[in-house]
Amino acid sequence: QVQLVESGGGLVQAGDALTLSCAYSGRTFSLYYMGWFRQAPGKEREFVAGTDWTGSSTNYAESVKGRFTISRDNARNTVYLQMNSLTPEDAAVYYCASPATVYYFPRTTTRGEYDYWGQGTQVTVSS
Repeated sequence: QVQLVESGGGLVQAGDALTLSCAYSGRTFSLYYMGWFRQAPGKEREFVAGTDWTGSSTNYAESVKGRFTISRDNARNTVYLQMNSLTPEDAAVYYCASPATVYYFPRTTTRGEYDYWGQGTQVTVSS
């Protein structure tokens, strides 16, 4: 049973930084692509960032390029999302997610590519 548990969300001011963590358990973490998504009230869940199983290939939404960094520590079974220069538009519930297939590199950034999801962590950014 795969479990993903996000942490690190909170209330910050515009311009601040925040790092989210996602602890993975249930399978061999180092074999799976990992992604971060977010969902703001009234909006669709959107892709934020993804990393392959080695951490060497990453992908970002245009809206966060240059500000957010995804990384992983396979020894700790954890994926991170470092978020800098936060704006109120970044406020959302952030989810980590993973496909069920080993060594599967998602062809798209749609949520349908992912099978396992965490419960989410809230990020609030005040202006």
